[in-house]
Amino acid sequence: MEININITSKRALQLDALRGFAILTMILSGQIPFHVNTLPGWMYHAQVPPPEHKWIPTIPGITWVDLVFPFFLFAMGAAFPLAINRRIEQGIPEWKISLGILERGFLLGFFALYVQAIRPYVISKSPTIEIFSLALLAFLLLFPIYTRFPDNWNKYLKLFLRILGWSGAIILLSLLKYPDGSGFSLFRSDIIIVVLTNMAVLGSLFWLVTRNNWLLRIGILGIMIAIRLSNMPQPLGGWVTELWNFSPVPWIYKLYYLQYLFIVIPGTIAGDLILKWMKSKDEDFSQSWNSIQYIFIAFLMFFIVLELLIGLYNRWIVETVILTFLLLLVGYFFMSKTNNSTEKLYKELFTWAAYWLVLGLFFEPYEGGIKKDKATMSYYFVTSGLAICTIIFFSIIIDVFKRTKWINLLVTNGQNPMIAYAGINNFVIPILHLSGLMLLLNKMAITPWLGFLKGVIITFILSLSVHLCTKLKIFWRT
Repeated sequence: MEININITSKRALQLDALRGFAILTMILSGQIPFHVNTLPGWMYHAQVPPPEHKWIPTIPGITWVDLVFPFFLFAMGAAFPLAINRRIEQGIPEWKISLGILERGFLLGFFALYVQAIRPYVISKSPTIEIFSLALLAFLLLFPIYTRFPDNWNKYLKLFLRILGWSGAIILLSLLKYPDGSGFSLFRSDIIIVVLTNMAVLGSLFWLVTRNNWLLRIGILGIMIAIRLSNMPQPLGGWVTELWNFSPVPWIYKLYYLQYLFIVIPGTIAGDLILKWMKSKDEDFSQSWNSIQYIFIAFLMFFIVLELLIGLYNRWIVETVILTFLLLLVGYFFMSKTNNSTEKLYKELFTWAAYWLVLGLFFEPYEGGIKKDKATMSYYFVTSGLAICTIIFFSIIIDVFKRTKWINLLVTNGQNPMIAYAGINNFVIPILHLSGLMLLLNKMAITPWLGFLKGVIITFILSLSVHLCTKLKIFWRT
C-alpha cells in the first residue's frame, strides 16, 4: 500500500501535538493524589517519590512526569525558526524582530508574576466562594491583555481593550493580600514561566544570530556546557561560579536558567529541519516507504521512549543502553533509503535524536545518574532525543496517515498553551467549586486510583475548554 502525502498542505502540527501533550500531562501530573501508598512511584517525579514526596536528590531515574517540561521547552525551541523566519520573509528588519522578542519576554515575565499571584490557593489556604470568584475574574482579565485580536478590528477598540485588561490586572495585583499579610512581590512568581521567559528571549536571539550557521549554534552550546561543568564550589569554580551566581535582576534572570538551552538549542535544530521540509516542493512524489514501514517506524519511536523510561527508572542501565543502541541501529536501517522530503525529514530528525540519546546515555553515570532535580547533563540530552522521537511519532499520525482527529485535543491545546496553563487553577477549579461539581468529584475519589480518575476528568474538562477557545480562534500571544 502506498502513502500519498499532500506536499502543498504541510503544517507543523506535530509541534503543536508535542506542546499539547506536554501541557496536558503537566496539568494531569499536578492533579494526581499525593501522600498515598498505593500509587506507583513512576506516576510522580522520580526524585519526589511517594508517599512522603520529599525531595531526595540522590535518587536517579526519570518518569513520564519528568518529560513534560523538557518536551515543552523542546517544542518552544523548534517553533523559533518557524515564527521568526515568517517575519524575516515579510521583510521586517532584524532590529524590529529583536524588539518583538523582548516584548514577548516582557509579556511572559508579567504572566509569570500574574498567574502565581492570582491562584486561589495562593491567595488563601482555604479559598471561599469569594476567593474562587476573584480568581475567575483575574483569569478573565488575561483575555484583553493576551488575546490576538483580528486585524480587521478597529484599532481604537483594540487599544481600549488592552488598556482595560492591563488596568484591571494592575489594580487587582495592588489590592491582593496573602496569608502572610504581604501584598504584591516580584519574587512571588511561577518558576516554570520564569524559565520559559529566559528561554523565549535568549533562545530566539541565539537562533536569529545563528540561523545560517549551525556550527556557531553548536559552538554556543559547547560554551554553555563548559560553564555548566565548571560551576563548582569555591575555590574550584573560580570566576565561572561567580558568573553563575551573578544576577542583576534575580526575580526574572539567573544564569542557572540558561542550562535549559541544552534542550532549546537542539529544539531549534529540529525546527530548522521542519522549516526546510515545509518549504520543500517535491517534483517527484515517489517514495521508498510503504504503510507497514511507516507503522513500524511510528511504533519504534514510541517504544524507544517507553523502554528508556522503564530502564532508566528501574536502573537497568547496561541492558537499557544496549537495547537503545540496537533500536537506534534498527531505526537507521529502516530509514536509510529516502526519496521524498518527508522521508528525508524523518531520517534527519532521527539522526539527531540518535545523537542526543547517545550523548545523554554516555553522560548518564555523571552526577550520580540521570535526574530532573537537580537536572543533570544526561537529562537534557536524553529528553531532547525522546522529544524528537515523539515528534516523528505524531508526524506520522498527522502527515502520513492523515489521522489528526486521533490527537486533535493535543493539537488544539498545543496551539493555546497559555490558556491551558492559567486555566486549570483560575478557570476549571473555580468553576467546579462554584458549581458544586468539585464536591461530587471529591466524594467519588474515595481511593487513590479514583483520585487519579478525578485528575483525568479535571484535565479532560480543561482540554475541552481550551479546544473550544482554539476553535473559536481565541489565541493568546505566546
